[in-house]
Amino acid sequence: MDTIPAASFRRDARVIGVVSLAHGLSHFLQLALPPLFPLLKADFDVSWTLLGFVVGVFYVSSGMVQFIAGFAVDRVGARPVLLSGMALLAGGTLAASFAPGAWWLIPCVAMMGAGNGVFHPSDFAILNANVTPRRLGHAYSSHGASGNLGYALAPIVSYGLASSFGWRVALASMAVVGLVVLGVLATQRRLLTSQRAADGRAHTLKGSASLFLQAPIVLCFLYFVFQTMGTVGVQTFLPAALNVGLGIPLVVGTSAVTAYLLGGTAGIVAGGFLAVRASRHDLVAAGGLLLGATLMSFVGTGAVRGEGVLPLFAFAGLFVGATGPSRDLIVRNATPRGAAGRVYGFVYSGLDTGAMLGPVWFGMMLDHGFGQQVFFMIAALFVVAIATVVQVRRAGTMRAA
Repeated sequence: MDTIPAASFRRDARVIGVVSLAHGLSHFLQLALPPLFPLLKADFDVSWTLLGFVVGVFYVSSGMVQFIAGFAVDRVGARPVLLSGMALLAGGTLAASFAPGAWWLIPCVAMMGAGNGVFHPSDFAILNANVTPRRLGHAYSSHGASGNLGYALAPIVSYGLASSFGWRVALASMAVVGLVVLGVLATQRRLLTSQRAADGRAHTLKGSASLFLQAPIVLCFLYFVFQTMGTVGVQTFLPAALNVGLGIPLVVGTSAVTAYLLGGTAGIVAGGFLAVRASRHDLVAAGGLLLGATLMSFVGTGAVRGEGVLPLFAFAGLFVGATGPSRDLIVRNATPRGAAGRVYGFVYSGLDTGAMLGPVWFGMMLDHGFGQQVFFMIAALFVVAIATVVQVRRAGTMRAA
């Protein structure tokens, strides 16, 4: 897709390390607020609905900016876009620590979401332009694993600091970490380069409409929507679904989320080795999701109870996580030269779309007492995602726009 400069292993490792650091930090700050919701609810005396609305604002802002950021990356390059996003994300987190009331959190999380929206188009544009093609599978693996680690660390750090020093200190401390990482990224100018589009008309929405409407791009977008709806259902409502549907204690349900995330991290790492050896990345993605859907359906049957569900979710995370690097290579292979920012911005906005729709849908199911059926719905979403990804290869070669 892009012209890859001759690069040593050391340079590839540095690029991958810097980009993975940025991605891990974005996930770390993305979950800075949710673990504090019980404390915020008590402090501000607000409803869970309002706090849920705060989460929605984050993803709406992130999705909108992610789409726009793709155009900016192709026009001005990934580095200024990435640094601006990091500044917004850290700055919004810091501003939230001074919020005098719950409603003041909304502009703060909108700022945080805007910062979060730049990472995928920027990160992948940098990786595609700098990392040797034979190492891209490992690059995508490191990128995904760093995000999972950021997710895993955030609740521990956020709630741990808040328990000892208060939620304001917790948010301010996490924001400072973001500002430190921003300073590190600012010193890596030579590593954060990307391919720019030669045709200025390509930077307009009208000029890119034909690009976004091509079948492979639409299918990739839909894949992210359905797959993310399923995974967000696991991450957000798994403890409640296990408790309501199967009578499993919440403490076990929380441990199941951890097992899923840790399994997902191991899967992403393993998926990097698989991706560099596989010739049919669509089959890798489809196989991993099929295994994940099978395990989710098995949980839904209620055949396993109590702590016995923990290894099932660890393996489900492993299989679904292993699809990540192959998924990213599918998007790369469907992207024409000079359009990396726009394509990744559009396609990965499907993540935010799925993250907005999933919690609403699963929340409604739980409100109506369909806890056990949640697992069959997650499995169904994975199967629909399979149907989209296997069609990408058949949809043909992309045309530049």
